[in-house]
Amino acid sequence: MPERRRRTVRDLRRANRSVLLRRLYFDGPLSRQDLARETGLSPASVSNVVSELIGAGLVVEAGSVESDGGRPRVLLKAAAGYGHLVGVDVGETRVVVELFDLALTRLAKADLPLGDGGHDERAVVRHILDGLPAVIDGASVDPASVIGVGVGVPGVVEHGPEAVVHCQTIGWDGVPLERMLREGTRLPLFVDNGATSLGQAEMWLGAGRGHRDAVVVLIGSGVGAAVMIDGSPYRGAAGSAGEWGHTTSRVGGARCRCGSRGCLEAYVGATALRERYRAAGGPAGTGEEAALTALLADPSAAAAALRDDVAEHLGAGIADLVNLFGPEKIIIGGWAGLLIGGRMLDRITAAAAAYALRHPFARTSVDLCRLGPEAVAVGAATLPLAHLLDGGDPAGAQWPGGGPRGIMVF
Repeated sequence: MPERRRRTVRDLRRANRSVLLRRLYFDGPLSRQDLARETGLSPASVSNVVSELIGAGLVVEAGSVESDGGRPRVLLKAAAGYGHLVGVDVGETRVVVELFDLALTRLAKADLPLGDGGHDERAVVRHILDGLPAVIDGASVDPASVIGVGVGVPGVVEHGPEAVVHCQTIGWDGVPLERMLREGTRLPLFVDNGATSLGQAEMWLGAGRGHRDAVVVLIGSGVGAAVMIDGSPYRGAAGSAGEWGHTTSRVGGARCRCGSRGCLEAYVGATALRERYRAAGGPAGTGEEAALTALLADPSAAAAALRDDVAEHLGAGIADLVNLFGPEKIIIGGWAGLLIGGRMLDRITAAAAAYALRHPFARTSVDLCRLGPEAVAVGAATLPLAHLLDGGDPAGAQWPGGGPRGIMVF
């Protein structure tokens, strides 16, 4: 049995800091009295940690409210202007780099098409490193204020001493992405699966807010999912949990980009739908988004049959998630998921009900992502934010006091 590490005073202070900072970030403004009552920490502990957070610039006063017979209570909230976050979405056709404040308000965006280089890892790294100064300079932000860079990628992310990415559909096998990025920036890096980062953002700020158990599905060119259990993503032993798009929808079925047959992605992913629609008489030579938009509006019998097939495959796939995990909510996101769900959510839900066990499905609702079609970049920005809210030191700073001191090299 592994030896249990003893908690130190530093560990306790970090835990208390995280509890209070998270409560202020998600539920503020709150008074010191509110914080003591809602967290169970003593008034003295609350006062000490809050003073530390104010001294660091992470918490600011936000007015006051009358109290019962005493002095007005000062309200506190997390400081949106404390620092900045970068979120990166490594998509199928482009790399999107976005800059946010601490409240996840978008301040700048760089949209970098992958072009002929495709998903060559060196081209992707160059795009990310080019995008960092583009958004930071574009928003006239001091690079030292950037707390960290979150990167959402397709495939499986192996979290060890450094993040390594495996993604068969784009030809990545053990790509040391974090090490490659480290050669161009000294900012803290946080790499995770794009669907997982989207799931975290949707649970914090979107349709999952207020729920603990949900599955957030991401449908774009490919298909993935974030399984959120008790508010945290379930990763599995190898970090590969959530590859919903590569569960088998039809034994011996259509060839998938991953090399297998019958995967759900081969029936509902945007890349597959473009080809299926073209085979059914749809236009040739169009991009994925244009093809999907046309398919959803096409009045022909062939297009209607294809839409019915998509609704049934998605419904059956959602039923599998309901039967396996029994979530409170299934949330459909991704640009293609929002297009499809916006037109066919009722039909998808009905198909899911037909395939799922009645009891767990009765306790589940199916909804659309509320953070928009480009929510992966927002989700990626939550990766360094989560580190901060968990009590982690700001980049290059030591508690107590001090703000982020990131150093960037391009």
